[in-house]
Amino acid sequence: MANFVDFFQKGKTFRPKKKFDPGTLRHSLHKHAEASLNSGINLRDVVKLPPGENFNDWLAVHVVDFFNRINLIYGTVSDFCLEETCPTMSGGPKFEYLWADGVKYKKPTQLPASKYVSLLMDWVEAQINNEDIFPVKVDVPFPKNFIPTCKKILTRLFRVFVHVYIHHFDKLVSIGAEAHVNTCYKHFYYFVTQFDIISQKEFEPLAEMTKKICKEHPPQSNYN
Repeated sequence: MANFVDFFQKGKTFRPKKKFDPGTLRHSLHKHAEASLNSGINLRDVVKLPPGENFNDWLAVHVVDFFNRINLIYGTVSDFCLEETCPTMSGGPKFEYLWADGVKYKKPTQLPASKYVSLLMDWVEAQINNEDIFPVKVDVPFPKNFIPTCKKILTRLFRVFVHVYIHHFDKLVSIGAEAHVNTCYKHFYYFVTQFDIISQKEFEPLAEMTKKICKEHPPQSNYN
Protein backbone atom coordinates (compact mmCIF):
# COMPACT_ATOMS: atom_id res chain seq x y z
CA MET A 1 0.00 0.00 0.00
CA ALA A 2 2.94 2.33 0.58
CA ASN A 3 3.67 2.26 -3.15
CA PHE A 4 0.11 3.41 -3.79
CA VAL A 5 0.54 6.46 -1.57
CA ASP A 6 4.00 7.19 -3.01
CA PHE A 7 2.56 7.07 -6.53
CA PHE A 8 0.05 9.79 -5.68
CA GLN A 9 2.59 12.00 -3.94
CA LYS A 10 4.60 12.56 -7.07
CA GLY A 11 3.98 12.67 -10.80
CA LYS A 12 2.18 14.95 -13.18
CA THR A 13 -0.99 16.54 -11.86
CA PHE A 14 -3.64 18.03 -14.10
CA ARG A 15 -4.22 20.81 -11.53
CA PRO A 16 -2.08 21.88 -8.53
CA LYS A 17 -2.78 19.81 -5.44
CA LYS A 18 -5.09 21.25 -2.80
CA LYS A 19 -3.58 21.00 0.68
CA PHE A 20 -4.87 21.35 4.24
CA ASP A 21 -3.21 23.84 6.57
CA PRO A 22 -1.07 22.12 9.25
CA GLY A 23 -2.60 22.31 12.70
CA THR A 24 -6.19 22.24 11.49
CA LEU A 25 -8.68 19.50 12.27
CA ARG A 26 -8.95 18.52 8.62
CA HIS A 27 -5.19 18.28 8.25
CA SER A 28 -5.22 15.84 11.18
CA LEU A 29 -8.03 13.81 9.60
CA HIS A 30 -6.18 13.82 6.28
CA LYS A 31 -3.07 12.47 8.01
CA HIS A 32 -5.20 9.86 9.79
CA ALA A 33 -6.68 8.69 6.48
CA GLU A 34 -3.28 8.67 4.78
CA ALA A 35 -1.74 6.69 7.64
CA SER A 36 -4.53 4.13 7.33
CA LEU A 37 -3.76 3.73 3.63
CA ASN A 38 -0.07 3.28 4.43
CA SER A 39 -0.77 0.70 7.12
CA GLY A 40 -2.37 -1.75 4.73
CA ILE A 41 -5.74 -1.72 6.51
CA ASN A 42 -8.61 -3.11 4.43
CA LEU A 43 -9.93 -0.27 2.26
CA ARG A 44 -13.47 -1.04 3.35
CA ASP A 45 -12.43 -0.25 6.91
CA VAL A 46 -10.30 2.77 5.95
CA VAL A 47 -13.36 4.71 4.73
CA LYS A 48 -15.41 4.27 7.91
CA LEU A 49 -15.98 7.36 10.03
CA PRO A 50 -13.46 7.36 12.91
CA PRO A 51 -15.15 7.22 16.34
CA GLY A 52 -16.05 10.64 17.68
CA GLU A 53 -15.37 12.48 14.42
CA ASN A 54 -17.80 14.71 12.54
CA PHE A 55 -19.08 13.27 9.28
CA ASN A 56 -18.94 16.59 7.44
CA ASP A 57 -15.25 17.00 8.27
CA TRP A 58 -14.58 13.41 7.13
CA LEU A 59 -16.47 14.08 3.90
CA ALA A 60 -14.59 17.34 3.27
CA VAL A 61 -11.23 15.60 3.71
CA HIS A 62 -12.16 12.86 1.24
CA VAL A 63 -13.58 15.24 -1.35
CA VAL A 64 -10.26 17.10 -1.40
CA ASP A 65 -8.18 13.91 -1.37
CA PHE A 66 -10.16 12.34 -4.19
CA PHE A 67 -9.95 15.57 -6.18
CA ASN A 68 -6.15 15.43 -5.82
CA ARG A 69 -5.89 11.74 -6.73
CA ILE A 70 -8.28 11.82 -9.70
CA ASN A 71 -6.61 15.01 -10.86
CA LEU A 72 -3.30 13.11 -10.90
CA ILE A 73 -4.81 10.06 -12.61
CA TYR A 74 -6.16 12.22 -15.42
CA GLY A 75 -2.81 14.00 -15.60
CA THR A 76 -1.15 10.70 -16.52
CA VAL A 77 -3.33 10.33 -19.63
CA SER A 78 -4.13 13.95 -20.52
CA ASP A 79 -1.53 14.06 -23.31
CA PHE A 80 -3.49 11.28 -25.04
CA CYS A 81 -6.97 12.68 -24.37
CA LEU A 82 -7.26 15.02 -27.33
CA GLU A 83 -10.19 16.56 -29.16
CA GLU A 84 -9.40 14.29 -32.11
CA THR A 85 -9.29 11.07 -30.06
CA CYS A 86 -11.98 11.96 -27.50
CA PRO A 87 -14.43 14.38 -29.16
CA THR A 88 -17.00 13.74 -26.41
CA MET A 89 -16.86 13.07 -22.65
CA SER A 90 -17.95 9.48 -22.91
CA GLY A 91 -17.67 6.11 -21.26
CA GLY A 92 -18.05 3.86 -24.26
CA PRO A 93 -20.85 4.06 -26.87
CA LYS A 94 -23.72 3.95 -24.34
CA PHE A 95 -22.69 6.74 -21.97
CA GLU A 96 -22.00 10.40 -22.67
CA TYR A 97 -21.71 13.23 -20.16
CA LEU A 98 -22.78 16.78 -20.98
CA TRP A 99 -21.41 19.79 -19.13
CA ALA A 100 -23.52 22.41 -17.36
CA ASP A 101 -22.42 24.84 -14.66
CA GLY A 102 -25.39 27.20 -14.52
CA VAL A 103 -23.17 30.14 -15.51
CA LYS A 104 -21.38 29.93 -18.85
CA TYR A 105 -22.96 26.60 -19.75
CA LYS A 106 -26.54 26.99 -18.63
CA LYS A 107 -27.79 24.06 -20.69
CA PRO A 108 -26.14 20.60 -20.82
CA THR A 109 -23.53 20.92 -23.57
CA GLN A 110 -21.55 18.33 -25.50
CA LEU A 111 -17.81 18.95 -25.14
CA PRO A 112 -14.56 17.14 -25.93
CA ALA A 113 -13.44 15.07 -22.95
CA SER A 114 -10.38 17.25 -22.31
CA LYS A 115 -12.51 20.40 -22.18
CA TYR A 116 -15.10 18.73 -19.96
CA VAL A 117 -12.47 17.55 -17.48
CA SER A 118 -10.73 20.94 -17.49
CA LEU A 119 -14.00 22.73 -16.69
CA LEU A 120 -14.86 20.06 -14.11
CA MET A 121 -11.54 20.45 -12.27
CA ASP A 122 -11.89 24.25 -12.32
CA TRP A 123 -15.42 23.95 -10.95
CA VAL A 124 -14.45 21.48 -8.19
CA GLU A 125 -11.51 23.65 -7.18
CA ALA A 126 -13.81 26.69 -6.96
CA GLN A 127 -16.20 24.78 -4.66
CA ILE A 128 -13.37 23.55 -2.42
CA ASN A 129 -11.85 27.04 -2.17
CA ASN A 130 -15.21 28.65 -1.35
CA GLU A 131 -15.22 29.02 2.44
CA ASP A 132 -18.99 29.54 2.39
CA ILE A 133 -19.25 25.88 1.28
CA PHE A 134 -16.06 24.41 2.76
CA PRO A 135 -15.53 26.43 5.96
CA VAL A 136 -11.94 26.45 7.18
CA LYS A 137 -12.47 27.42 10.82
CA VAL A 138 -13.75 24.85 13.31
CA ASP A 139 -16.28 27.26 14.83
CA VAL A 140 -17.91 27.97 11.45
CA PRO A 141 -20.74 25.49 10.73
CA PHE A 142 -21.11 23.68 7.42
CA PRO A 143 -23.87 25.15 5.22
CA LYS A 144 -27.04 23.27 4.32
CA ASN A 145 -25.84 22.81 0.74
CA PHE A 146 -22.53 21.20 1.82
CA ILE A 147 -23.54 17.54 1.47
CA PRO A 148 -25.51 18.06 -1.79
CA THR A 149 -22.50 19.92 -3.22
CA CYS A 150 -20.14 17.12 -2.18
CA LYS A 151 -22.44 14.55 -3.78
CA LYS A 152 -22.38 16.53 -7.02
CA ILE A 153 -18.58 16.87 -6.88
CA LEU A 154 -17.98 13.16 -6.29
CA THR A 155 -20.53 12.15 -8.93
CA ARG A 156 -18.77 14.28 -11.52
CA LEU A 157 -15.30 13.11 -10.45
CA PHE A 158 -16.48 9.51 -10.85
CA ARG A 159 -17.08 10.24 -14.53
CA VAL A 160 -13.36 10.89 -14.93
CA PHE A 161 -12.75 7.34 -13.71
CA VAL A 162 -15.26 6.13 -16.29
CA HIS A 163 -13.58 7.93 -19.18
CA VAL A 164 -10.04 7.02 -18.16
CA TYR A 165 -10.82 3.34 -17.61
CA ILE A 166 -12.81 2.88 -20.79
CA HIS A 167 -10.83 5.05 -23.21
CA HIS A 168 -7.30 5.21 -21.77
CA PHE A 169 -6.81 1.94 -19.91
CA ASP A 170 -4.02 0.87 -22.27
CA LYS A 171 -2.04 3.97 -21.29
CA LEU A 172 -2.45 3.18 -17.57
CA VAL A 173 -1.11 -0.30 -18.22
CA SER A 174 1.82 0.96 -20.32
CA ILE A 175 3.09 3.27 -17.55
CA GLY A 176 2.56 0.69 -14.81
CA ALA A 177 -0.23 2.64 -13.13
CA GLU A 178 -3.02 0.05 -13.39
CA ALA A 179 -2.66 -1.34 -9.85
CA HIS A 180 -2.40 2.12 -8.32
CA VAL A 181 -5.46 3.41 -10.17
CA ASN A 182 -7.42 0.28 -9.26
CA THR A 183 -6.61 0.87 -5.59
CA CYS A 184 -7.69 4.49 -5.85
CA TYR A 185 -10.90 3.41 -7.56
CA LYS A 186 -11.65 0.87 -4.83
CA HIS A 187 -10.98 3.47 -2.15
CA PHE A 188 -13.34 5.91 -3.90
CA TYR A 189 -15.99 3.25 -4.53
CA TYR A 190 -16.00 1.99 -0.95
CA PHE A 191 -16.25 5.53 0.38
CA VAL A 192 -19.15 6.70 -1.79
CA THR A 193 -21.09 3.46 -1.26
CA GLN A 194 -20.38 3.39 2.48
CA PHE A 195 -22.16 6.74 2.80
CA ASP A 196 -24.58 6.37 -0.13
CA ILE A 197 -23.21 9.45 -1.89
CA ILE A 198 -23.55 8.53 -5.58
CA SER A 199 -26.65 7.20 -7.34
CA GLN A 200 -26.34 3.53 -8.30
CA LYS A 201 -27.09 4.31 -11.94
CA GLU A 202 -23.80 6.25 -12.16
CA PHE A 203 -21.89 2.99 -11.63
CA GLU A 204 -23.35 1.29 -14.72
CA PRO A 205 -20.48 2.05 -17.16
CA LEU A 206 -17.97 0.33 -14.84
CA ALA A 207 -20.32 -2.29 -13.37
CA GLU A 208 -18.46 -5.34 -14.68
CA MET A 209 -15.05 -4.03 -13.71
CA THR A 210 -16.33 -3.05 -10.26
CA LYS A 211 -17.56 -6.58 -9.65
CA LYS A 212 -14.09 -7.90 -10.41
CA ILE A 213 -11.99 -5.53 -8.33
CA CYS A 214 -14.48 -4.67 -5.55
CA LYS A 215 -15.45 -8.15 -4.43
CA GLU A 216 -17.91 -7.17 -1.74
CA HIS A 217 -20.23 -4.23 -1.36
CA PRO A 218 -19.79 -2.35 1.92
CA PRO A 219 -22.89 -1.87 4.09
CA GLN A 220 -24.94 1.21 3.32
CA SER A 221 -25.01 3.86 6.02
CA ASN A 222 -27.70 6.25 7.17
CA TYR A 223 -25.91 9.35 5.88
CA ASN A 224 -27.80 11.12 3.11
